[in-house]
Amino acid sequence: MYQALYRKWRPRDFDGVVGQDHITLTLKNEVASGKFSHAYLFTGSRGTGKTSCSKIIAKAVNCLHPSDGNPCNECEVCRGIDDGSVLDVAEIDAASNNGVDNIRQLREEAYFMPSVAKYRVYILDECHMLSPGAVNALLKILEEPPEHVIFILATTEIHKVLPTILSRCQRFDFKRIKSRVIADRLLYICGQEGLSLSDDAALLIARLADGGMRDALSLLDLCASYSGEISAETVTEAAGLAGQDYLFAIADAAIAGKPAEALAQIHALSENSVDFSRLCEQLVNHYRNLMVVSTVKDPEDLVQATPEDLGRLQMQAKKARLDRVMDAINLLQDAMGRLSRTAFKRTEFEMAVIRLCSSNPVSALEERVARLEQAWKDGAVRAAVPEEQAVPVQKPVRTPRTKHASAAPQPLEPLPETVSKQEQQLPEVEPFPNWAEVLEQLQKRNGALYGAMVDSRAFTRGEMMLVDCTSEMFRSLLRTSVAAKESLRDAIFAVTGQKYNLGPYTPGKYAVAEQKQESDPLAGLLKKANELGVPVEVNE
Repeated sequence: MYQALYRKWRPRDFDGVVGQDHITLTLKNEVASGKFSHAYLFTGSRGTGKTSCSKIIAKAVNCLHPSDGNPCNECEVCRGIDDGSVLDVAEIDAASNNGVDNIRQLREEAYFMPSVAKYRVYILDECHMLSPGAVNALLKILEEPPEHVIFILATTEIHKVLPTILSRCQRFDFKRIKSRVIADRLLYICGQEGLSLSDDAALLIARLADGGMRDALSLLDLCASYSGEISAETVTEAAGLAGQDYLFAIADAAIAGKPAEALAQIHALSENSVDFSRLCEQLVNHYRNLMVVSTVKDPEDLVQATPEDLGRLQMQAKKARLDRVMDAINLLQDAMGRLSRTAFKRTEFEMAVIRLCSSNPVSALEERVARLEQAWKDGAVRAAVPEEQAVPVQKPVRTPRTKHASAAPQPLEPLPETVSKQEQQLPEVEPFPNWAEVLEQLQKRNGALYGAMVDSRAFTRGEMMLVDCTSEMFRSLLRTSVAAKESLRDAIFAVTGQKYNLGPYTPGKYAVAEQKQESDPLAGLLKKANELGVPVEVNE
């Protein structure tokens, strides 16, 4: 009978566990020294090695010939635990055995001495599913178990485990396995199994597995049944996924505002029986990659993509505004929730894509203003105001003649002179000299906002702090994130001790006051004392 790859290649000792070196090294040392705990709690996402490590511990503590903390996998105890014939090691699904009676029965059995092995080992999978009564029944024996009993609890939702359980266990957090590590493991297994797997296909399977080795092996099994030559196209077809070309085409149509082209792409995908829920997830990840590429200078480590696709992402990111990309992610995430509740998935996805094509976070007028402002900053557009545009002249007011008034004509008030618009007085702002210190404080509070404001400067006008920053990410964060505003205000307060209102600095709207330097040190000292309200008497 054929054995699935994830069962055939399940790790049999600590050295075979992939991507969890911080855990396996500790467990090996504990077993080798004989100082292992009476209760363990393993937490992490699915397929990261929690159950495998539980069984390896059960073998290692009972092995007749252990080697450096690892089980030998050759003695009768190790073989019996592997095939399930040793009843001293029990794996219990807490999702289906979560009642008080189940735990009471377990507690009664635990006090009996093991029949074959040295220790009784109870593996409780998905322990967060235990009922409150079952948890209370487990607490006492979990805290003070018999010397021959070891408990290993595993869960994917650690936040649902009661603190009373957490405090009685030695906790290990299993990380998601990196895509490159999973891909290398898949290539090794294919070499042993005589399968042909390309590196691009291995990376694609690893990305789809989302950090889980078991899911990756299951998908590899599916692709091996589909075709003996496993390429990226094979993975796409076997898993019912949309290729990268479709994602780029849908995003291009959305950015250009062409819903007809987007619907044509969806129709082509529907002909290939694509899963629209999975397609929506892929599109969310595609827009996430666009967001990262737009924000980070070197996105290679943050975006899982081939060099060709990374170049295409960078080209596409130049066409899309960052705020529209983030709005698209929110829209698609809302659509994912609706897709899970409807039977008409294609219709729901088409509605979301049409909204994506027509969604505009700002009005058309604001779009034009934004483009004109950028063109003015780049020097492509000059102010179109005439140099001598006159201010409207006030008409002279004549005093009406009364019967008691003199017959002689009264002189009129002199007419105000025509004032050119460029001669009008602009409000003055002063350059803020300690802006570098503010940025240093901001780096400690909000690294993302600091990265967007590295080349910025600031001016003050009364209680207003005007920030001059051309970064689109800075504007987006201040517009959408309350935390970003507060972190900038806190950084300013840490330097100045004063709460400022924030505002943008618009070139040409303010006149920058010249920095005046005090030539006389005594005069500067007197001025500072006067500002602080300290009385100073000067004897001439």
